[in-house]
Amino acid sequence: MSADVEPPGAPGGAGGPVGSHGTGGPGPRPRGRGRRPADEVRADVLRTVGDLVLREGVVDLTFERVARLSGVSKTTLYKWWPSRGALALDGYVHAVQPTLAFADTGDVRADLRRQLGAFAGVMATAGGRALLQLIGQSQTDVDLATAYRALYSSVRRRLAGERLEQARALGQIRADLDVQVLVDQLWGAVYHRLLVPDEPVTDEFLDAVVDNLFRGIAPR
Repeated sequence: MSADVEPPGAPGGAGGPVGSHGTGGPGPRPRGRGRRPADEVRADVLRTVGDLVLREGVVDLTFERVARLSGVSKTTLYKWWPSRGALALDGYVHAVQPTLAFADTGDVRADLRRQLGAFAGVMATAGGRALLQLIGQSQTDVDLATAYRALYSSVRRRLAGERLEQARALGQIRADLDVQVLVDQLWGAVYHRLLVPDEPVTDEFLDAVVDNLFRGIAPR
């Protein structure tokens, strides 16, 4: 166990938040006496990394910089994250969780449109562009691909699926629909425009994606 971490549940000093989303960026976290609980240390690291990734992307993200800003040793960082990509991905996921929380207002159509808009907004940030880079890297990095599925894509798919399952149970969408295919149709369309940027992701595009899904394309 690293000198700056103690096992979860062990007594330790309280730590405050690190960093901010201002232009100055996060400052180094002062080290206190003794060792801090592992979950507190990990939370500090993720806040630091999330702030950096959303503001700057991943180009200048290094274990050395994160260690300096969070006050956590590189030994601890390497023990928890096998690569820079895995560290960046974990920080990004924790940073965007509040923004991408899946609301349930009772109107599934409005909720899907709102969620797609929030997703598109996040993807327009430096962090979102960095996520696209990480997706590309995951095609040849097995560890990063595993982390992407475990930390991000499977979670996002599950949340969207649960919202659609609830709508199906309430009779708001057809009972015979495969909700996972619906997830692919909605988010896949946005990802396609982000990864193959022939056309922009606009509000009009998002409206059309949702409208076409709910209206269908067969002539009436």
